[in-house]
Amino acid sequence: MNDSISVLVTFASAQGSTKEVATFIADRLRTRGFEVDLRPVGEQPDAQPYDAVVIGSAVHNMAWLPGAADYLYRHRYVLAGRAVWLFSVGLSPALQGPIGHLLKQSVPKQISDLLNVVSARSYTVFAGVYRRADTTRLTRAIYRLIGGRRYGDLRDWRAIERWTDQIAIALGATEIPAPASR
Repeated sequence: MNDSISVLVTFASAQGSTKEVATFIADRLRTRGFEVDLRPVGEQPDAQPYDAVVIGSAVHNMAWLPGAADYLYRHRYVLAGRAVWLFSVGLSPALQGPIGHLLKQSVPKQISDLLNVVSARSYTVFAGVYRRADTTRLTRAIYRLIGGRRYGDLRDWRAIERWTDQIAIALGATEIPAPASR
């Protein structure tokens, strides 16, 4: 078991999708035998007592939410001494077509700058929840133009699970749990 390794999973969520992804990651790491605390970045959890930290944020206007970016900068010196993984929740993984493909391959400058603040072992982007009712006509037109094809829960739970298992293996997990049911 990995009970001696502690992990902080912290997140910034705008409408709850990122919180659900962070909760899934925390739960999955627990099944792999790690001691895990799940806390929103707004609580400014101290990373010092943890061996590893996973930080996630929703992406709005091609940037992390201000609270998540602020957390990374405020705690950068402590995080520099930890194993750190970063994730975003946004639209790009769900986009299709030529523009969507380009957006999937690029990391926005504001997020790229954050990746340079800490030496993250890995960074990934997961699709989130995008509801048609929450958008204007103009936003829907832009969404279609850049390769958006559908609305609703666009999250790929298997991809989230695989990424989380990579974290667990990097931290020394040897047990292989069954796939989560979602």
